[in-house]
Amino acid sequence: MARFLDVHPENPQQRLIDQIVEQLRDDALIAYPTDSGYALGAQLGNRDGRDRILRIRELDDKHHFTLMCRDFSQLGHFVHVNNTAFRAIKAATPGPYTFILPATSEVPRRLMHPKKKTVGVRIPTSPFVHALLDTLGEPILTSTLILPGETEPRTMGWEIKEELDHVVDLVIEAGEVPAEPTTVIDWSEDAPEVVRIGAGDPSRFE
Repeated sequence: MARFLDVHPENPQQRLIDQIVEQLRDDALIAYPTDSGYALGAQLGNRDGRDRILRIRELDDKHHFTLMCRDFSQLGHFVHVNNTAFRAIKAATPGPYTFILPATSEVPRRLMHPKKKTVGVRIPTSPFVHALLDTLGEPILTSTLILPGETEPRTMGWEIKEELDHVVDLVIEAGEVPAEPTTVIDWSEDAPEVVRIGAGDPSRFE
């Protein structure tokens, strides 16, 4: 049975953030609110976390996972960014965008796309997620919580608790959550390609 924590969305209580981080470090799978709907999250070193996310969402191993990063400096440790992409991505973050880029050796191979050796990265605007990332000290392995047969991310913590009670370890509530996922930009080649239109304006990358 999953634990349920109610965290203040603008001024998250540090004692609760510490509890969430402790759970992540103990290989928990969490359902947590972001600035673009709920997501499933696990620590990078959680070897089972990736597989649990794939099972819940009924995805294959070609799914692009995302690393939720604290800032641009942290993002740069995990992906290769060329000069053109650097300026455009820096201008668009933090914000409702996910960028697919070539992974560095800091990314465990099991988290990369099996053929392209790429991974998604994003920098959120949510104060709660930033507090979580600051305390954890590394990105969170993340996938938008869109369940099989659905097209939008979940937005209600208590509904997730009821539905996923026995497949996640912790559900976090932190105020109102938007239902629109990020806009996804694949910049693994020389030019950007918009692969999903979401909350972020795609025209700046078209």
